[in-house]
Amino acid sequence: MRTFRAATLNIWSRFGPWEERLVAIRAGLRELAPDVIGMQEVLRLPDLDQAALVGAAFGYESAWGMSSENHGFPTGNAILSRWPITRSEVIPLPDGGSDEQRSIVFAELASPYGKIPVFCTHLNWKLHHGHIRQLQVRALTDAVARLAPIDGFPPVVVGDFNAEPDSDEIRFMRGLTGLGGPCVYFADSFGVAGDGSPGTTFSKRNPYAGPLREPERRIDYVFVRGPDDAQRGEPISASVCFDQAYEGTFPTDHFGVIATITAGR
Repeated sequence: MRTFRAATLNIWSRFGPWEERLVAIRAGLRELAPDVIGMQEVLRLPDLDQAALVGAAFGYESAWGMSSENHGFPTGNAILSRWPITRSEVIPLPDGGSDEQRSIVFAELASPYGKIPVFCTHLNWKLHHGHIRQLQVRALTDAVARLAPIDGFPPVVVGDFNAEPDSDEIRFMRGLTGLGGPCVYFADSFGVAGDGSPGTTFSKRNPYAGPLREPERRIDYVFVRGPDDAQRGEPISASVCFDQAYEGTFPTDHFGVIATITAGR
């Protein structure tokens, strides 16, 4: 069975000791060697392109799209791919009346297994914004349906969803509720093929997250719409990653997730 590896990581903009964190992020990428990684909270300035800084040493191509512009600093989502990116698009998400701007980045990857559609997103963060995240996952899956037809390679959807596995917005992604409308189904890679642990990705063990005193929970995901009839799109293993300090520095305030996904026979 042929496989590829997809990951997600919120890189926390340039907060904290960015230069040391960049070294730690690169060390994690070197060890994990994902074929594609979606990143959130990625800055792009005239003199600072975080996607390029993270991925250039490994030969990754990148697609970036802005989510918000806070105090003049454009922050967005990025997809880094070891394979050529043949097309990309940025899709805004509904804000539900909040003051947050969110988006999806789509990239089509020219892999050896066919054209793989990848989507990276970052949903509203506030604990009581589940009703807004529900609007956003509905818009997300509509975008996936438009850009990744059901007869193509199963799309991979990654990101910081700011929602726990038993929340309605994640249950919607998993096909367990239609939120009052039609259902969809995406395999939650860690839920399907993880080690059976909670898989915490926002943890008080992380010194950058701990001071917020938020509940320990899994909020970062690698989803895939599969498997299909060609046995593509099945998560066969998944794990939490970027969850250890490197030379005394944690890579970001989140831990990441990486999954191995089937690409057919």
